[in-house]
Amino acid sequence: MSWKSRGAETVSSKNAVSRKLTLLLCIGCFFAGTLFTDRMWADSGGEDLPLPRGTLKEKLNLVSDVYDPNTKHAKSGSKDDVMSEVLKSHDDILSLDKTISNLEMELDAARSVQDNLLSGTPFSEESKIPSSSRKRRYLMVIGINTAFSSRRRRDSVRATWMPQGDKRKKLEEEKGIIIRFVIGHSATSGGILDRAIEAEDRKHGDFLRLEHVEGYLELSAKTKSYFVTAAQLWDADFYVKVDDDVHVNIGTLAATLSRHHSKPRVYIGCMKSGPVLAQKGVRYHEPEYWKFGEQGNKYFRHATGQLYAISRDLATYISINQHVLHKYANEDVSLGSWFIGLDVEHIDDRRLCCGTPPDCEWKAQAGNACVASFDWSCSGICNSADRIKEVHRRCGEGDNAIWNSTF
Repeated sequence: MSWKSRGAETVSSKNAVSRKLTLLLCIGCFFAGTLFTDRMWADSGGEDLPLPRGTLKEKLNLVSDVYDPNTKHAKSGSKDDVMSEVLKSHDDILSLDKTISNLEMELDAARSVQDNLLSGTPFSEESKIPSSSRKRRYLMVIGINTAFSSRRRRDSVRATWMPQGDKRKKLEEEKGIIIRFVIGHSATSGGILDRAIEAEDRKHGDFLRLEHVEGYLELSAKTKSYFVTAAQLWDADFYVKVDDDVHVNIGTLAATLSRHHSKPRVYIGCMKSGPVLAQKGVRYHEPEYWKFGEQGNKYFRHATGQLYAISRDLATYISINQHVLHKYANEDVSLGSWFIGLDVEHIDDRRLCCGTPPDCEWKAQAGNACVASFDWSCSGICNSADRIKEVHRRCGEGDNAIWNSTF
């Protein structure tokens, strides 16, 4: 064996011995430490353990600053400071929660748009508005449900409560209120009915065209399409649907909705729970009556269809889930059913369903102006094309009310 190999064996042997001694020393120290700790604990009995210097004194001082045992009342200055900090923290949390909610909604909306593009779903003409102009936040979008045969009704609305021309543009820019007549297309695309609407739109510029085929039995689909399209085009706090035979006070409506601005999911209207009509041939017949239990049962609470409003989060929810939301025969029932199971606040406001004069007139004189007026017997203003001017004269809030209001 060479000197080199013997030297290597000697070093290896020393290292092995060193490692064994180190290990034994560590084990011995561990047991010694354990024995010492147990004896110390036994001597003290586990009591009167020393606290860090100043800890108890600091805590007592903190309590005494807030609470005075002599007066048995919290010192006002400290209480105000504490409450101020609590309120500030609460506001910060609400602000952060709202920001996160808005980001989630924008992400979901972007996904919905992407799905539409991938599936080849067409958008309306208004979707071609530059994205920069759609980033503005509006107070509300009012969609006036109308039909091809309702030209006289539309003209009567334009002549009463719906601003025209520059005033309508000013309403959008200064008050954040969008108003459009909402209509789809005829079964014969590009036919005479569609051309008539296109000519009317060129004159007034107040239509929102939907990718929807018009038909009375398709009102639920139209309502869904309206909320989806409006939510994609305009970022608003509220989305309103109203029929074209209803009188509306825009300023009162805006003030009413503004009171619910801080609530994330609200569904506002005149809530009702009418009977489920199983008999065929009657108005508002419900083909799926069996889903509501025994005959004679009533619907769940939902807003009457003449006018209702939903918040931004709910419109986005409809947009995201549009392909799986079931449509009942009656559009107001359909809308109400979409919110069952969601954490939604139903707000029943009877000013959204006043009667025509003298009802709305008396309320206006008493300082409680109505948001909307119509005849229950006609589910709208009876013969509205001729009578809405009279309703507007007697129950309207005044032409300057909307401009003098602050929301």
